[in-house]
Amino acid sequence: MTTWLDFWSGSPNIYVNDRHLRVHCDRIAQDVARLIGTAPGRRVLDFGCGDALAAPTLAKATGATLLLYDAAPAVCQRLASRFAGAANIVVLDEAAWTTRPAASVDTIVMISVAQYIGRDDLVGLLERMRTVLTPDGAILVGDVIPPEADLVADLVALLGPAARHGFLGAALIGLVRTFFSDYRRLRANLGLTNYTEADFIALARRAGLHAERLPLNPGFNQKRMAFRARKI
Repeated sequence: MTTWLDFWSGSPNIYVNDRHLRVHCDRIAQDVARLIGTAPGRRVLDFGCGDALAAPTLAKATGATLLLYDAAPAVCQRLASRFAGAANIVVLDEAAWTTRPAASVDTIVMISVAQYIGRDDLVGLLERMRTVLTPDGAILVGDVIPPEADLVADLVALLGPAARHGFLGAALIGLVRTFFSDYRRLRANLGLTNYTEADFIALARRAGLHAERLPLNPGFNQKRMAFRARKI
């Protein structure tokens, strides 16, 4: 396992139990829905969506048609099976993403993805997103990691939600498990790409986008940042 895509294409185990995963997904969906607002008839792309357990919640809350894409083939297969027949959820495979027509998506959501991509690659990805975005569309990028953040801060951010949602014991065991995990080793070896607020805004401008920081980062970790970007 040498890349982050290899990690996510396998069977990553970064949640302490199923309840943790469900609580995390529900919180992300609620926060994203709050940031997007109601969008009946519009198309929202969740890029790098993972298993998207709360996709029905997001689709219902916004009224939008929800497009799901993940670069890991195994994840795409699970998504296609899980949401087969869903009227307002469409799963995109690699070909469907790379051939997506210009100006065909109203909102793009990308949560907890930027840290796994190099800066130049992120510029290229944002340029591609800009192409498929409608003229008045927006890109929502969440979980952007600032330079001062570290693994300890991420783990500490787990404990509050764990106590409130009934999986504190599992979370404490999970802290030990994470110390010996592939995730920690990859994070130490490959690192995560981080940005200051000014760094990210400047990078977005290279992709032809005007970005502004949002007061809310989707999810429980408010030490991370979120941005909304629109075409310049």
